[in-house]
Amino acid sequence: MALASDTPPAGVRQRIGLHTRLMRLVARPGFQRWAAAFPFTRSTAAKDGAELFDLVQGFVKSQALFALVDLRILHRLMDGPLTSGELAGPCRMSADRMDRLLRAGTAMRVLRRDRKGRYGLARKGAAMVGVPGLEDMIRHHAAFYRDLNDPVALLRGEVDTELSAFWPYVFGADNATDAETSSRYSDLMARSQEIVAADTLAAVSLAGIDRLLDIGGGYGVFAEAAALKHPDLNAVVFDLPAVRRNAEARLQSSTARDRLRFVAGSFRDDALPDGADAISLIRVLYDHQDSTVAALLGKVFDALPDGGRLIVSEPMSGGDRPEIAGDVYFSFYCLAMQTGTVRSAARIGAMCENAGFTDIRSYKSRRPYVTTVLTAVKPQTKPG
Repeated sequence: MALASDTPPAGVRQRIGLHTRLMRLVARPGFQRWAAAFPFTRSTAAKDGAELFDLVQGFVKSQALFALVDLRILHRLMDGPLTSGELAGPCRMSADRMDRLLRAGTAMRVLRRDRKGRYGLARKGAAMVGVPGLEDMIRHHAAFYRDLNDPVALLRGEVDTELSAFWPYVFGADNATDAETSSRYSDLMARSQEIVAADTLAAVSLAGIDRLLDIGGGYGVFAEAAALKHPDLNAVVFDLPAVRRNAEARLQSSTARDRLRFVAGSFRDDALPDGADAISLIRVLYDHQDSTVAALLGKVFDALPDGGRLIVSEPMSGGDRPEIAGDVYFSFYCLAMQTGTVRSAARIGAMCENAGFTDIRSYKSRRPYVTTVLTAVKPQTKPG
């Protein structure tokens, strides 16, 4: 059902606002030619043109980056600059085609080219090697981009996507019972979870919490990071049975192993482990549809004691001010998964409030394009 503001009443002509009139003017080819030449608008027109071209060429840049990662060019340059000819042989391509790729990497400021024509790592390229899980995610994008091959069909729900097969657990525990499927998912998540855990713990303090329950915690990356930062904290990781073997092996190798424990189960079908005074949902909610999230938040509320804390950390939408990371990348990623959606902090906060939580606060992390953090508290029960 359309809202009253969406469609004007029949027979009523909608007034055209000043902004719409201005945008119609800007859309005229003649205006674009004039703006590009007129001294006072020239720089704005050039800036807009460059940004538009960057949007148009975005897919090509992502594919060039994929090639650099897949051929391990960044790692090959860790010991110093090399020529295109020196890199061509190990990568099984001609020197001129390798040079084409290296020049693209230089233009994207991932590589740098010296006066002798050799290529080396630029700061961004070195950072790409150092960011946990980033190269794995870039390789994983091959499946995502195939799902985006026909974006209109994807938006219409006419595509059987590869990502929905890669992340089957979002449709229910029965879809991710085999160890291979769960391992494939959890391995990728664990490699990229380190940066999320670090940014989450930098945004909010867990001081004073005795026992943390990390729902959907995979191999326990966040639980371990929390335990290492807070020596008095005990943490329980709750995830699907198929994850147990690898999760327990990882937890047992931690220096905080005496304070870490894994409990197998599905938050959809099983009772949550009790005894926690804080529960974390790290990159969990955006994987699921609203009804699943509402049910989970209700379970979390019931499992917490009065005064217990909820910590949510995941990529979020900009809400009424859409942002590139949440409203483009993660939004379409969830679409390809065929369930879940990125939500704004305000929307998640409203869902928490509906579940009974109070004192809802959101925090900008050090890298908002990676995660945003929200906390909520279960209120004290009024006596009588």
